[in-house]
Amino acid sequence: MSYAIIGFGKLGQALARAFARSGIEVSVATTREPESFASAAAAIGPGILPQTLAEAVKADIVFLAVRFESHRDVAKALPTWEGKTIIDATNAYGVPLEELGGQPSSAKVVAQAYTGGKLVKGFNHLVAAVLEQDPAVNGGRRVVFLASDDDGAAAEVAALAENLGFSPIKLGGLSEGGLLVQACGKSWGQLIFKDLVKFD
Repeated sequence: MSYAIIGFGKLGQALARAFARSGIEVSVATTREPESFASAAAAIGPGILPQTLAEAVKADIVFLAVRFESHRDVAKALPTWEGKTIIDATNAYGVPLEELGGQPSSAKVVAQAYTGGKLVKGFNHLVAAVLEQDPAVNGGRRVVFLASDDDGAAAEVAALAENLGFSPIKLGGLSEGGLLVQACGKSWGQLIFKDLVKFD
C-alpha cells in the first residue's frame, strides 16, 4: 500500500509528522516543484518523499490537505481515480452554500470531482497543531473521525489511522456523518475541534 499527501502547508506537514513518527513512507506534493519544499520534508524525516503532483497521485491512498477551493485542480491530475482512496481533509469554511451545488455536504462535492475514486472524509476536524502531536495521550489514543459512503474504503482508512497511532471512529455516510465534521458557509460541524481521546 502506498500513500501520498497533496498539500504541504500546516495540515500536510502535520500529517507527514504522523507518518514519520510511525515509520511509514509517504510521498508529499504540491503544485510547486519538489525542490522547493524538499528541505522541509527532510526536516520531518527520511521517509517523507517530495514528489511532483503527477508522481504522488500514483499512490493507493491520497490525502487532500489543500484548500477546499483547490480540490478540483488536484482532481485533474488523473483522468480517472479508479482503484484509489481519497481522504478529504479539506474544510469549506467561508465557501457559500450555493457553491456546493445543492449537495448537503462539502465531501459530496469533493467526491464528484474524483471520478471512480472512493472518498473518505477524515483527519480534518483537528487543527494542525493538535493533529501533529503524538496521538498517545495519557494512556489513550487521540480520536479521528471518518465518514464514507464506501464501507471498504472507510475500513482501509481506519486501519491506516490505527497504524498512525490514532483511534478511528466511523460516523457513517457522507450525508450523515460527513455533516458532523465539515465546515460550510459560516458554520462548523458539531464535531469540529472536538479533541477526544479513546481509552481501550
